[in-house]
Amino acid sequence: MADETICLLSLSELAEAIRARRISSVEATEAALARLKRLGGPDRLNCIAGLDEESALGQAKAADEALKQGRARGPLHGAPLAHKDMFYRLGRASACGSRIMNDVPAQTTAAVLERLDQAGAIEIARLAMVEFALGLTGHNIVAGTPCNPWNPAHITGGSSSGPAAAVAARLVFGALGSDTGGSIRFPAAACGVVGLKPTYGRVSRFGALPLSFSLDTVGPIARTVADCALLFQAIAGHDPRDPGTSRRTVPDVMTGIEGGVRGLRVGVPKSYFHDPVAPEMASLVGASLDVFRSKGARVVEVPIPDIAATNSLTLLVTATEGAAAHMPWLASRAGDYGPQTLARLVAGLLIPASAYIEALAWRKAILKEFSAEVFAACDVLHAPVMVGPVPTIAESDIGANPGFARAMTTMGHCTRPFNFLGLPAISVPCGFTENGLPAAFQLAARPFAEDVLLRAARTYERETEWHRRAPVL
Repeated sequence: MADETICLLSLSELAEAIRARRISSVEATEAALARLKRLGGPDRLNCIAGLDEESALGQAKAADEALKQGRARGPLHGAPLAHKDMFYRLGRASACGSRIMNDVPAQTTAAVLERLDQAGAIEIARLAMVEFALGLTGHNIVAGTPCNPWNPAHITGGSSSGPAAAVAARLVFGALGSDTGGSIRFPAAACGVVGLKPTYGRVSRFGALPLSFSLDTVGPIARTVADCALLFQAIAGHDPRDPGTSRRTVPDVMTGIEGGVRGLRVGVPKSYFHDPVAPEMASLVGASLDVFRSKGARVVEVPIPDIAATNSLTLLVTATEGAAAHMPWLASRAGDYGPQTLARLVAGLLIPASAYIEALAWRKAILKEFSAEVFAACDVLHAPVMVGPVPTIAESDIGANPGFARAMTTMGHCTRPFNFLGLPAISVPCGFTENGLPAAFQLAARPFAEDVLLRAARTYERETEWHRRAPVL
């Protein structure tokens, strides 16, 4: 019988244990697969899109044999991972939370999977997601809605719903997701784990499901900041197959991650981000600032330029580019979409080209003003992720709600501005609300400053215990 206690290790701890041959890759893979099968199915968390058991165990055996011969492939050698079911692998179908893609073999392998393969990781499963990555709540009428491991009556958040639930429940050691309007940070916050949205263009989207090519970002969800850093280091960097990727050198984020925050300026926004936030959430997020103060950071109030439009502009761009990406299926297979997804994509067809072009034109000007005012005053901006406690699945089922658009806009109030501006941001757990569900804050920084974000987030994590809390299952 597999020893599921192995699953309680963080990714960093597991990778070190495998390298030192205290734990074999086969043992870790068997433990993760056993836990996935026991807790991840439709009768429990419903976070699995597919298991790759035979392939995973074969790779694990090969990884152990390579270590015996003194050959380690990379920093993730032999570590089992699972990812949002939107990263293609040659010859395998990735359903992307849909009926349409359910049986379509991939014609290529995603760049991020190639890089994790090169780092020595083993992919053991595909994890559930919102249909075509279009939605913040986690609801999926087509493939089923995953449950929050802290309380299965509550949402996981989306669209990286399965990765957040699986990482929080200790079913997997880490996962990749995507973030177009908050789809890494929102579910990470709802499930009490860490989620990093890198700078737009820092990580290749080649071979990943496209939704909005000017906003889509790929990043990690993991139990700790260090685990996110380890995954980020493996996947970041230029890829000529994705013309949106930057040629900027990726720093070694692991080297300085324990460097602390003494002298770092942590900005508290004077406006916008806290405007609709419930008092309970605002209190927990505000209390996290005390840790930064205690470790020598300067907490400063920061003026925020008028960015209210960035929330709705993100929705406009996503709808327009999403509709364009789905045009062939909207014409031939409209009946195979869930009603909420179909409604949002069809709405995108009705947006005038002039409005879309104007939205993209505003992006550069808003980013310039935001960077000049905010990052002249601080090194990282501190803000909430969610505006209130994690809601139940029932009360947030807004697919047929006439207030759908307003509800979606409110949910992404704190996350979407950083997508529109292309800025890096990280969600970090900081406590629990009265309903027993996790709370989180996020830090954002100037473009390509992921090393600063990770160092600041790791300082908070090192001084607190929230990342060590695990749901009882």
